[in-house]
This record gives sequence, structure tokens and C-alpha cells, in this order.
Amino acid sequence: MSSESITTALFLITAVVASAVLINAMYPVIQNMAGTFSSSTHESDVRIRTDFKIIATHASDGTIQVWMKNVGSERIGLADIQRSDVFCGAVGSFDHLSYVSSNPGDKQWTEEFGTGYDLNANKFWDPGETVKITAKAPFSSGDKIFFQFALPNGIWRSIEFTAS
Repeated sequence: MSSESITTALFLITAVVASAVLINAMYPVIQNMAGTFSSSTHESDVRIRTDFKIIATHASDGTIQVWMKNVGSERIGLADIQRSDVFCGAVGSFDHLSYVSSNPGDKQWTEEFGTGYDLNANKFWDPGETVKITAKAPFSSGDKIFFQFALPNGIWRSIEFTAS
């Protein structure tokens, strides 16, 4: 009888120790997975709430101007606008343009966001606000112009229009 009690106690202690080892091994993995799911859920939420529309375009004398309105519910930082990709030019010969802070030259673009466009002066492209993109790319009068704007999070819009 006493040997059965000792054996049962040893099995019980072994089971408790094995459970503790298993929990200690699995807990970090579960915690890491929860962090990964939380991060990807947040990124998906931001992408779903981010949206903008191209509302007006104009191209003449080598200068392309595009106005875009934030129609999503997510605000977009000025730094994200400046890190965005702009593809622009005549259809069939457009190119990736580089960002400059002012006075764009050939195959360059800049944003006008401050005066008149950032309504509350917080350096965020808030819902309802407009940003103006000015780009320089080679084209001739009457050419079809291709313009595409892609935010760093992958949301993009494009349009084709005729240069005057």
C-alpha cells in the first residue's frame, strides 16, 4: 500500500514537472504568435481605412499638376507623402520620379501641402484635406499622360489624361 502511494506521488510530481516544462516552452511561442497577429491586424486595419481620390489634373509646358483628396478615415503623415512613389509621363514612356522638397526639375516631383491645403496645420493629410502634386516629365501637347501615386503602405491610385 505504501509503495503504491509513493509510486502515485512520483507519477503526480512527474506530471506536474512535465506540464511546467511544456508551459514554459510553449508560452513564448504563443505570445510571439499573438504579437504577430496583432501587428498584422493593425496593418490591415490601416490599409482598409486609407483611401484617396485623384480629383483634378492638368498638364502643360512640361509640368504636371495633380490634386488628390484624402477620402479615407486614416490620416496620412507628411513624411509618408514624401516617401511615396510617383510614376508619371507620356503613356508608354512614363518613369519613376524622385521627390524633391521644392522646384522640381526633369523627372522630379514635389508636394504642396502646407499653405492652403493642410487646413489645421498639423502636418497630416487628414480626411477631407487635399494635396497638390507638381511633377516634371517629358511630354508633348496632346499626349496622353499617365500618373500613378503609391503610398508607402501600398495603397495607390492612377489616372490617364490628355495634356493641353
